[in-house]
Amino acid sequence: MKISGNTILITGGATGIGFALAEAFVHAGNEVIVCGRREDKLTEAKHKLPGISIRICDVSKEAERKSLYQWATTSFPSINVLVNNAGIQRRIDFKQGIADLLSGEAEIETNLTALIHFSAYFIPHLAKRKDAAIINVSSGLGFIPIAIMPVYCATKAAVHSFCLSLRHQLKATSIRVFEIIPPAVDTELDKGARAARGQTDRGIPPSEVAQATLNAIETEQYEVAVGRAEGLRLAAKTDPQQAFDRMNPR
Repeated sequence: MKISGNTILITGGATGIGFALAEAFVHAGNEVIVCGRREDKLTEAKHKLPGISIRICDVSKEAERKSLYQWATTSFPSINVLVNNAGIQRRIDFKQGIADLLSGEAEIETNLTALIHFSAYFIPHLAKRKDAAIINVSSGLGFIPIAIMPVYCATKAAVHSFCLSLRHQLKATSIRVFEIIPPAVDTELDKGARAARGQTDRGIPPSEVAQATLNAIETEQYEVAVGRAEGLRLAAKTDPQQAFDRMNPR
């Protein structure tokens, strides 16, 4: 699939991996639209990349998902690539009961429900394009989880499963389904959790994930694990318990 001349919508595109993807796509010669919850971050992204279009959207809310779809397909009818990137990562202790689960941001709705809903919204539109793609950002932790972030890891495992099914359903259409599987990436996603558990390695720069994504699109590699995430993907097939124990020391 060509990596230039596309019209691309990126959820969670104002910071982190999403912004790195926006940069890479713009520099490759694409029209890029990014959405995010925070107006200040979107304005900052627009200042850094004047060519992008921006839209405030909390993807965890159904009304805002529908509004984004209607606005995007009306304002940019040539959209042929959807990047489901928006994500939240939380530490949750289920020993604390329901309060700890409900006390923070809507992790399941943001990481999984929105991705599924946007796919359902956009597929009829994308299927009319000669070349189209859905790019879903999962995680190496969807293959071997870290137990202190159980919901995040579970949503990413579900994203992987959804990609497999969606790719099969769409095989007779013009829509290609890509899954990008990052390792730990140096972004604000973890909100200080790595530092809290004494982890000094902040992960790879988001630009490495963006470059791997462009390479995957150009070479039509539909499932790409970046860096150390490949080790987690392989370990899930060969010795998942040993890998889990290594990731979750007692």
